[in-house]
Amino acid sequence: MAEIIGVGCTHYPPLITPDEDRGFPINVTLNRDERLPEELKNPLNWPEPMRAEYGDDQGMASAAVHRTRLVEGFRRVRKEILDFNPDFVVVFGDDQYENFREDIIPPFCILAYEGFQCTPFMRHGTPRRNVWEEPADKVFSYKGHPEAARLLAGGLLDSGVDMAYAYRPLHEPGLAHAFINTLLYLDYDREGFDFPVLPFAVNCYGRAVISNRGGILPHKVDGQALEPDPPGPSPKRCMEVGAALARVLQDSPYRVALVASSSWSHAFLTAKNNYLWPDVPADRALYEELKQGNFEAWRTRTTADMEASGQHELLNWACMLGAMCELGAKPTGMDFVETRVFTSNKVFATFKA
Repeated sequence: MAEIIGVGCTHYPPLITPDEDRGFPINVTLNRDERLPEELKNPLNWPEPMRAEYGDDQGMASAAVHRTRLVEGFRRVRKEILDFNPDFVVVFGDDQYENFREDIIPPFCILAYEGFQCTPFMRHGTPRRNVWEEPADKVFSYKGHPEAARLLAGGLLDSGVDMAYAYRPLHEPGLAHAFINTLLYLDYDREGFDFPVLPFAVNCYGRAVISNRGGILPHKVDGQALEPDPPGPSPKRCMEVGAALARVLQDSPYRVALVASSSWSHAFLTAKNNYLWPDVPADRALYEELKQGNFEAWRTRTTADMEASGQHELLNWACMLGAMCELGAKPTGMDFVETRVFTSNKVFATFKA
C-alpha cells in the first residue's frame, strides 16, 4: 500500500533572477498596462503597506527579505521530501500557453515522459540572468516515471476521470515553467534533487490561457484584445480529481510526494485592484481555513470567486488538497509570505496523514 505526503510551495519566476531584476512584473504593469488608471502610476496613491514595501529604492531592500523567506520555505519543504524519500514526485502545475495552446487545451494532463531536458535560463531563445550565475545555456536533466504515469492515468480513467496524458511535448521542450522552476527551487542550494518527476498539468488560467497567452498583459491581434476563453476546471472538480488520484495511489506500492506549486493571488490577474497588487484579504482568509483543516471552504469556492481574486493558480493546490482530504492528512509547517509589490502572496505547507 502506498505512502503519500503533500507539499505546497510556489514557482514564482522572479526568484530565478538577481534581486535587482525582480521588479519586472510590476514595472510591466506600471509602464505598459493600458488598464491601469493614471493616478495609480504614482506610488503615493498606493495602499500604505505597498508604499512601505516599495520604499524609496523601488523595493530593492524588500526583495532581499522576500527572497530570504522564500528560500527558507523551500529548504524546509525540501527536507520533508528528502526525509520521506519518495519513489517519485508528482508536481501539480499550471500550463501558461506552453503546451496548452490553440490546438488543444485539456483541463488536466499527465506528462508520461521518459525524461526532461530543460534550459530554464534560455526562455524562447533569450538568455536571462540567474541568481546562481550559471551559464544561460545550462541543461538540467530530470528523470520521468512513465510506468507510474500510465498507472495513474489508467486508474483515473477507470474511476471516471477523463484524464489526458502525453508521452512527448506538443510545443514546450523540456518542462513548462511551473515545473522546472519548482525543481530549481527545491534544489536552491544545488545539492541535487534526483527523484523521478511526474508533472500533472492543470489549466489554471482558463479564460485567460489564450486571451492572455498566459502572460501579464492581454494578448492583442490588430490592436484588439481577444475574447475570454472558456473557464478552467472548478476548485471542486480539482479536489475531486485529487481525491481520485489518492485512491489510485493507495492501491499502488509507491511512496509518493504530491507537490502543489503555485503562488496565490496574482496582481496581474486581480481586476478589482487594477492589476497592480494581489488580493491579500482573500488569500489570508483561505490560508486561515487551511490552517484549521477546513477543506470544505476550498471545495465550495467557485471559479468566479477564484478569478475575482486573481487566485487562478490555486487550482494546483486544490488538486493536492483533494488528495490530502481523501487521506485525512492535516497541514503542518505552514508559512504565509505576504507581499503587494512582488506579484503574489506565497504559502509553504506540508501535509501528512
